[in-house]
Amino acid sequence: MTRLPRLILGLVTLPFLASTLLASPALADDKVTTFTLPNGLNAIVIEDHRTPVVTHMVWYRAGAADEKRGKSGIAHFLEHLMFKGTPTVPTGEFSRVVEANGGYDNAFTTEDQTAYFQRIASDRLDLVMRMEADRMRNLTLSESDVTTERQVILEERNLRTDSSPEALFSEQLDAAQYLNHPYGTPTIGWRQEVEGLTRQDALDWYGRFYAPNNATLIVAGDVNPADVEKMAKEFYGPLQPSEGIGPRIRPQEPQQLAERRLTFVDPRIGQDYVTRSYLAPQRKTGNQAEAAALTVLAELLGGGPTSVLNKALVMDQKRAVSAGAHYDGAALDPTTFSLYAVPVEGVRLADLEGALDKVLADFLDKGVDPAAFARLKTRMKADLIYRQDNAGDLAEDYGSAVTSGLTVADVQAWPAALQAVTEDDVLAAAKQVLDRRQSVTGFAMAKAEEPAK
Repeated sequence: MTRLPRLILGLVTLPFLASTLLASPALADDKVTTFTLPNGLNAIVIEDHRTPVVTHMVWYRAGAADEKRGKSGIAHFLEHLMFKGTPTVPTGEFSRVVEANGGYDNAFTTEDQTAYFQRIASDRLDLVMRMEADRMRNLTLSESDVTTERQVILEERNLRTDSSPEALFSEQLDAAQYLNHPYGTPTIGWRQEVEGLTRQDALDWYGRFYAPNNATLIVAGDVNPADVEKMAKEFYGPLQPSEGIGPRIRPQEPQQLAERRLTFVDPRIGQDYVTRSYLAPQRKTGNQAEAAALTVLAELLGGGPTSVLNKALVMDQKRAVSAGAHYDGAALDPTTFSLYAVPVEGVRLADLEGALDKVLADFLDKGVDPAAFARLKTRMKADLIYRQDNAGDLAEDYGSAVTSGLTVADVQAWPAALQAVTEDDVLAAAKQVLDRRQSVTGFAMAKAEEPAK
């Protein structure tokens, strides 16, 4: 499966997502251990003995942004094909075995990584580890497998993107945001390129990236680190590493010199809205202060009903039914900081955008409200505690980070980085990023607006 487009995440789940972004792991260091096998496989073990369950994940440092031009969608395509089987585990048998043992499994592809996971009783860890290690190197693909699954991908695109005006709009926004960087290409791929993907394309991608020295194993739950390392040596240890796996160097964005704007009209849009995104720095290994300030800024501006945008546009001015902000710094390359607002009936998007700009200008002029800042810091501490209740969530936090250029130490330092953010840090980050000259603004509407009288 693919992740939802960034804009859709922002509009649908922003208040919950923002809290999730703040709540990265805060486990004691002695509960997180690491080891590396001779073939290059990195492993992270997160102990949580409260329930006899384990999450087993393999993350590959290969995502949609690593694809060659003209081959968009191949990372996601191979994710589907990985369930086609090996000489010892026939097609469909992998998931059937996991389900028969009381567990479930799935996979997902993003711009920066592809991950496969199983959640199962901890005494069955060796079972899923053996099967996952098997398909890391022994996948078998027939022409009929490729033909069938390519049609599945096209149907998925029909359902999730082509049938959704919001998703189509999100694609256009990303393409406008990234003129040169591959983040502007959809993870699921452009339709005409997906239609041309071949068996050899899939095998080339598999042979290039699916190797122990390009993967991170994460095991979280009711396990003993020594036992996990022993199993990993047994199942993953014999796999040969691949040659030629080097640094992930991608085309980067040129400096943006002028604001970009899009108007998207589609009668299927149920609710008009305005959105704006700015290119923003990602979390950087060893120095996460800037990303931490942007994370706090997103919460202050649009992280809930008492946030700056909601209070001004929804509660006070009553121009919007909702408004928010979103920033996710867990990316290998520069990411985006985005805002959105949904108008009440009768309010034009152009007028709502003007009101949004006025709120931002006031924020930059007056600075951060100390009381709101103090409340946010308290909520952040609570979020850090709640996040530890799910070992699977912790596994995803670590996996996303280490396959996006960060380290285990960075993940463990993230809570402290957030708590260290000051009001001045937030304001400085806002002034650096919230520049209209370096933004992409989009209007999504069911029908074109009449000119203002």
